[in-house]
Amino acid sequence: MKSILKEAKVKKTSPFSPSSQKTRELLCELCRNFYDLGWASGTGGGISIKDGDHIYMAPSGVQKERLNPEDIFVLDLDGNIVEEPGRGLKLSQCAPLFMHAYKIRNAGAVLHSHSVNAATATMLFDKSFRIKNMEMQKGVEGYGAFDTLEVPIIENTAYECELADSLDETIKNNPKSHAVLVRRHGVYVWGKDWKQAKTHAECYDYLFEAAGRMKQLGISLEK
Repeated sequence: MKSILKEAKVKKTSPFSPSSQKTRELLCELCRNFYDLGWASGTGGGISIKDGDHIYMAPSGVQKERLNPEDIFVLDLDGNIVEEPGRGLKLSQCAPLFMHAYKIRNAGAVLHSHSVNAATATMLFDKSFRIKNMEMQKGVEGYGAFDTLEVPIIENTAYECELADSLDETIKNNPKSHAVLVRRHGVYVWGKDWKQAKTHAECYDYLFEAAGRMKQLGISLEK
């Protein structure tokens, strides 16, 4: 008779609830996607997603394309850590900046991109990025194809967390924008949920790149 032990199949179970596991897996998938787009290379960039009363956030200083569900931090809606991974991982320096978008704009997801297009856009404009009459503007909530889309630009600092006060003020002063650019650094983008945040980020990045090419070709962004 065959051994029952040999025939038995071991069922692997997750230490997290189904909802938590799903959100963790989604966050890891998005980090890999953003890495492929060049938004999170060299351990840069990051993303966080709100699910119910918790905010799931990628750790700091790690290869974003290699994240696993157990590497994710979980915060409450006040930004306090309620679950943290092992192996010496640190909470993202973006955390206080992400929290401003959650609290001020009631965001459902916030991401930080180190896109070359975003960084370049900050060197082509002074206080704010401006473009109009582009079809991809329709992908950003509140804008039509023939509107003038504007994204505020703040100055960079030596440490990411030092941007928090400037970002807080800028979000409050620009209620129509769903993003804030950081000079020679990148961009913070948010949406009502992860799908809208991703859509906003992709549309903004397209517009940043388009503006750069138009400037290079001598085409006016105001026509």
